[in-house]
Amino acid sequence: MVFYPQERIGLFIDGSNLYAAARALNFDIDYKRLLNVFAAKGHLIRAFYYTALVEDQEYSPIRPLIDWLDYNGYTMVTKPTKEFTDASGRRKIKGNMDIELAIDVMEMAEHLDHIVLFSGDGDFRRLVEAVQRRGTRVTVVSTVRSQPPMVADELRRQADTFIELQELQPSISRVGSNREERQENGYDHPTNTDDILENA
Repeated sequence: MVFYPQERIGLFIDGSNLYAAARALNFDIDYKRLLNVFAAKGHLIRAFYYTALVEDQEYSPIRPLIDWLDYNGYTMVTKPTKEFTDASGRRKIKGNMDIELAIDVMEMAEHLDHIVLFSGDGDFRRLVEAVQRRGTRVTVVSTVRSQPPMVADELRRQADTFIELQELQPSISRVGSNREERQENGYDHPTNTDDILENA
């Protein structure tokens, strides 16, 4: 990882995208460890976490994670999902956070030297290019080792640096296995909420 001690760093985490990438690599993320890894690289200014919420559920499986992150150094950005019926008449749920993430990156760019984007979504290529023109370095974190790869080739090429998520695994993966310990350390991530979100 190419970081400089004096750099002001901002993390922008596309929650469903990172969750899908980690799951494809068969590990769970410990969000406390993840924060510590990047805080040790420079001046960590802000860590944003983006996720959509299914609001009409009595219990949202992602709510404990959101609450934990909110109290432990992350800035949460959420919005309700939208329900629609596709051409085949199937009920689908959509929760796309791309606009929210892009606006925050553009607004924060002048206060940061280095943006770390946890997403493989090719739609972010133009965003990366725009902040690079302002003099901000961009690192993309995703994986090419899953089948299929989770990062778009054009996004990977545009980034100043690409970090393979699997190489971060020893530093950011969950170590405990019991449920109480998982919740305490912020990595008891749901297994079904992000599965139903369609990022279109």
